[in-house]
Amino acid sequence: MIDFQTFGHLAHIDLGEPQPKPTSVEGDPREAANTLWTSGDGKIEIGVWECSQGRFTARRDTNSEICHIVSGRVTLHGRDGAAKDVGPGELLVLPLGWEGEWTIHEKTRKLYILHSV
Repeated sequence: MIDFQTFGHLAHIDLGEPQPKPTSVEGDPREAANTLWTSGDGKIEIGVWECSQGRFTARRDTNSEICHIVSGRVTLHGRDGAAKDVGPGELLVLPLGWEGEWTIHEKTRKLYILHSV
């Protein structure tokens, strides 16, 4: 029998102590995360991530990412100069090969799903 798992309210899951964001380019963003589930083949990871205000670079070289914003407000900046504001309740997809920057305007928490190729 294959069983299923459930998790508590995403806003209250303990993520541990925030650490400096290594790809920071502005401010002092600090992040924390908790992996909730990983597939048996290691190709899918689901977790919760949180980050404080600041700006940082991001790349999706080896996986795509689906994000559901639980709380906070961010602006995503693509390499082409396009920017998109995203807030609570919104879903965003960063496809394989995406590259850009995140600006975190207020502490932001997201549910993420990483899918490796």
